[in-house]
Amino acid sequence: MRPARALINLQALRHNYQLARKLCADKALAVVKADAYGHGAVACAQALHDLADGFAVSCLEEALELRAAGVSLPIVLLEGFFHPDELAQIVEHQLWCVVHSEWQLKAVEQAVLAEPLTIWLKMDSGMHRVGFSPAEYRAVWQRLQASKNVATVVLITHFSRADEIDSARTHEQFQVFTDATAGMQSLISVCNSPALLAWPEIRSDWSRPGIILYGSQPVAMQGLSTEKFQPVMTLQSKIIAVRELPSGEPVGYGAQFVASQPVRVGIVAIGYADGYPRHAPTGTVVAVDGCLTQLLGRVSMDMLAIDLTGLSQAGVGSTVELWGNQVSIDEVAARAGTISYELLCNVKRVRYEYTAV
Repeated sequence: MRPARALINLQALRHNYQLARKLCADKALAVVKADAYGHGAVACAQALHDLADGFAVSCLEEALELRAAGVSLPIVLLEGFFHPDELAQIVEHQLWCVVHSEWQLKAVEQAVLAEPLTIWLKMDSGMHRVGFSPAEYRAVWQRLQASKNVATVVLITHFSRADEIDSARTHEQFQVFTDATAGMQSLISVCNSPALLAWPEIRSDWSRPGIILYGSQPVAMQGLSTEKFQPVMTLQSKIIAVRELPSGEPVGYGAQFVASQPVRVGIVAIGYADGYPRHAPTGTVVAVDGCLTQLLGRVSMDMLAIDLTGLSQAGVGSTVELWGNQVSIDEVAARAGTISYELLCNVKRVRYEYTAV
């Protein structure tokens, strides 16, 4: 079988949740949307089931997959519902639901439901994607409070620049949210992973740690506690061929790398069709049998080339780590001009192997 694989360390996931939980003021939803950022939502939710206060997903389909797998903890639908018909299933499966638009609000008010809902009411405090404006927020909250279809309302917003420690935007958004919700007797949820790490003065009843659960550092800041978070995914493959190239010879498509001296090249069975970023340049770090080396040339669909010069013990069959415990996914993402979120969510076609909890 093709040797490309993603090793998922569920013990590291549990460690990371417990570490994130210590940063929270109270409860923490483990964010497992997008198939747990590419790690496998069912396996991750099951691994956290005895630790987590609840889970957050994007949509009903993701929640139903977890319920079918026996996940019984609270689950929040972060995008809410996309059609009023979904409300019956939301009630049936005891899901919590974000409401961010007038049409959703009206649907909740007009629905005939077997039980009232737990609503997470979204404010647009400055992200400007979805949510009610601060000016209309209190009136919407009052409508929900008055509705027979609503049992509880949680107040929620999302920070747009919490990963930028030099930006005042996070404090500005939090102040907008605080002013608009003054006097409302409801729990609040504002803290995502960057807020938990970089803004300790901002806390909420419910936090929503996401990327830090998977061991990535979303804030470019030295000394953060993310140094203690552990990578959950190790992306690996093996060398399937070795080439000895003289000076002046190129490697791969487009001659993006041309040898300036004799070079020993290893060909690895993994490429952009597996989720490794095509735009990772020459010099991006990889590890071969525990030794650090670098990518050479352009990443292909199914293969990529690495530098084996000086690694005399490496050859066909040697294990290559693309990211994991030795190679930081954040460094790979930075070299490729993207973020770890995208890399993790894009992993596909590889074999997943889970360590038991």
